[in-house]
Amino acid sequence: MEEKVIKGKKIGFLMLILLVALYVAAFVGLLVCVSLGEGEDPAFPGLFGLCVAFLCFGWILILGFKVLKPQEALVLTLFGKYYGTLKGDGFYWVNPFCTSVNPAAKTKLNQSGDVSTSSTPAERQTANQKNAAAAASTRISLKIMTLSNNRQKINDCLGNPVEIGIAVTWRVLDTAKAVFNVDNYKEYLSLQCDAALRNIVRLYPYDVAPNVDTTGDGIADEGSLRGSSELVALRIRDEIQSKVNEAGLEIVEARITYLAYAPEIAAVMLQRQQASAIIDARKMIVDGAVGMVEMALDRLAEKGTVQLDEERKATMVSNLLVVLCGNHDAQPVVNSGSLY
Repeated sequence: MEEKVIKGKKIGFLMLILLVALYVAAFVGLLVCVSLGEGEDPAFPGLFGLCVAFLCFGWILILGFKVLKPQEALVLTLFGKYYGTLKGDGFYWVNPFCTSVNPAAKTKLNQSGDVSTSSTPAERQTANQKNAAAAASTRISLKIMTLSNNRQKINDCLGNPVEIGIAVTWRVLDTAKAVFNVDNYKEYLSLQCDAALRNIVRLYPYDVAPNVDTTGDGIADEGSLRGSSELVALRIRDEIQSKVNEAGLEIVEARITYLAYAPEIAAVMLQRQQASAIIDARKMIVDGAVGMVEMALDRLAEKGTVQLDEERKATMVSNLLVVLCGNHDAQPVVNSGSLY
């Protein structure tokens, strides 16, 4: 179903003036018919009946008035058929028998505009009551909104459980598809976000791992949830967008808001990361120490400061490496005699 925007209905003020004038005319006509009548029989019975009928049923025309704020839309149906969509701020008048439809009006998700972040319980209750009153309206917001689903525990491609959360920025593009193609477009979006998150996360390891192909080209790469968060978020956005096109929604952006190992393996993985960091640091220290020892021996040999045989060189290298690679400050031992 394609969206059909209703044009030429921004005549609310004109119809309001006309309706007030008709009510005044009907009231005046009723008084005239009664005053000119003889006894209980009013004059001009036809006019009298018309005035009474309008005064009794003219209020039905009031149901046709619709007020829209900026970035709001109203999907209308007439006797069960799609009548059209009102878009744009203004004061409208449409067929009074039209009814507005929004199946997601009362749906509460963890998204902007639905949840109060006030500090005190009283403020939160007041804000939630206001949000509930606003949600009772059948108007559809066309603003950009942010959906933040609950964190999920998902196994990465290596089988390690990780906890991950995303924030999805979205908006309604086609109101007719959003209302009629799916039962509840907010719940549908939330479900598709969870499904897309699981489909993409299971393709990546938490950290860089050897012999892992994350792109599907058959070649191992260095993609990971921690190091390739921008690419992962882009793939999640594309995955969600492919699923919600039929619902008339546009996914503006998807961002990873939380990423960590699951609590049951977090401590072990932290030790693994610490061990890896210690090994890398030790490699760097040893490489630097060996370079310094080589430089010291070359400088001594170049200037001829002292002549060292192989055994004294070995002793010097050993002492320098102990000093440079030790975890604590070295405690020197002064030898006043000979090495032999």
